[in-house]
Parts: sequence; C-alpha cells; structure tokens
Amino acid sequence: MRVAENLNAALHGLLDDDPTAYMIGEDILDPYGGAFKVTKGLSTRFPGRVIGTPISEGALTGVAAGLALTGNTAVAEIMFGDFVALAFDQLCNFASKSVSMYGRRLPLRMVVRCPTGGGRGYGPTHSQSLQKHFVGMPGLSLYEMSPFHDNRAVLGAMLERGEPCVFFEDKVLYTRQMDQVDPLFTVRRAGDLAVVDLRGPDARPDCVIIAPGGMAHRALAAMRSLLVEQEISCRLLVPSRLYPLDADALLPFLGEVVLVAEESTAGGTWGSEVAHLLHARLWGRLRGPVRLVHSRASVIPTAAHLENEVLVGESTIHHAVREALRG
Repeated sequence: MRVAENLNAALHGLLDDDPTAYMIGEDILDPYGGAFKVTKGLSTRFPGRVIGTPISEGALTGVAAGLALTGNTAVAEIMFGDFVALAFDQLCNFASKSVSMYGRRLPLRMVVRCPTGGGRGYGPTHSQSLQKHFVGMPGLSLYEMSPFHDNRAVLGAMLERGEPCVFFEDKVLYTRQMDQVDPLFTVRRAGDLAVVDLRGPDARPDCVIIAPGGMAHRALAAMRSLLVEQEISCRLLVPSRLYPLDADALLPFLGEVVLVAEESTAGGTWGSEVAHLLHARLWGRLRGPVRLVHSRASVIPTAAHLENEVLVGESTIHHAVREALRG
C-alpha cells in the first residue's frame, strides 16, 4: 500500500468511527479529491461532513477550530503547506490558546494537514518545509507523516492529545510504499519511534541519524552508500511526533555520534531543538556536538537540477556522517 492510500484509508476510518468528525478544505470534494487525491471518495461516502471551502486558509482553519471548540472533530487540509502561513493567526492566537485560556483545559480535537517539501518541481512558494515556525507554541503539537507509521494510529494519537495538531506530509512520500526498506535493513517500532537498523544480530551503529518521515528515504540511501563504500553502519530514528519531542524515548537508541537531518533551512529549527534537548542529556558520552543538516538558505527552484542543489539529499547526509565520525 502506498502512503497516500494509507492516509486516505485512515481518513475514511476516522469519519466512519466518529459521527462528529468533519473534513474541511479547498477542492477536497469528489471527483477531484484534493490536490494529491488523499481525500478521494470521502465526500461521496460522507456527504455533509466533507466540506469544500473558498480559497481562504485563514477562514477554513478558523471554521475547523470553531467546530473543535464546540466538541466536534475537525481535519482541515491546506492544499500546499506553504499556505499555512495564511492561517498562522488562527493557529497561534485562537486554536492553540483556546485549549487553556478559559480557566480550565478545553479539549480541541483538531488536525491541520499540510503537504510540504520539495522534490516535485513546484517552485519557491509551493515547496517549503515550514515546521520550524510552529515549534514551541504552547497548546500546539506537531507531527510528520512517515512511511513507517500507520496513519490511522497517528491520527488517533493526535486527536487523543485533545489539542490542535499540525500534520506535515512530505509530498514525495505520497507515492512511496509503506514500510519499504532496502533488504540490508530492518524496521521496528518503539512506541512513537520507528527504528531502522542494519539487518543481523548485534548490529551496533557507528552513527545515529534522526530524521522525520520526509527525510527517511534520503537518510536510508546515505546509510546504504556509507555501508557499501565505507563500511560505516548507521541507525535511523524516525519520530512521528516532532513537538513536543519525547527526547527520553530516543536515548536508548543513541550512541557517541548523532546527526539530525531536516529539509528546512537553518536557524531556529526543529533539528536545533532536538540537538539542544539531547546535548543536555548526552554531553558526557558524545564524541562531538550533535550535527545538523539543512537545506541551503535559498528559495527552492522549479528546475530539477537546481532543486537538487538546494535541498538536503543523500550526498549531503553521506558527507555529514563522515565528517561527524572524523570528529
């Protein structure tokens, strides 16, 4: 099953199980079914609870927050994650604050879906990864889709938190197969975490890479080339929840060399938050600082060869791991 099909099934399951659940967004109705076909079939099966909206991210996010505030479950789709900037006020000053500003905790079951990332040739305003702009906002949780986490379980975890959640979905994942890795590696899950190791007993990694779902396949490609060309063994950790991060859950899987890879540009990022949390717990056993890998400080070009020069790729991670091991 492809990742987009898994997410579509998860949304069908949510609307089927929860009669108070609504899906809101632009062009999500059949036959179009959303820009990436993730909402295909929903409006046909659940008429009245799948609502197409005008082109206003602020309005549709505000409606979703209002539905959640009155006890419903709301899933809002932002057609391209770049446009979530237009809904920032609703998320920052309304939805996230409403959880706690009325004198007692008020559960808001709300998810805002954001297709993010480059690699598809969509250009500067349709290819960004804006996760860092939402890190640290009280009352707002951040998750990222991955090929190693079942989206039904992830949706359930988000809604169980009882606070607004932003769900970042790297667009390059939609067509990838769930749980697919090179035969050299094996995948296991430890709670919220997917752990990818070299197959075989007593596999001890030289370096641990922490990367969200959209970076996973690039990290895995780098891990394969490092193993084949340099005999360097790496472990990949893919968290489902980005913020608040359960740093303690990462600790049993870490070693002396740690690298965090993300597609955003540097400066105040999720990766720097991870490095900060881990350094405080690991400084006595780390060989060096937690390394960070980002995309270049640039707009994202449309042309594929230029896009590849800007975004984090296999070669960037490969080089960063070798440099980290050199100390």
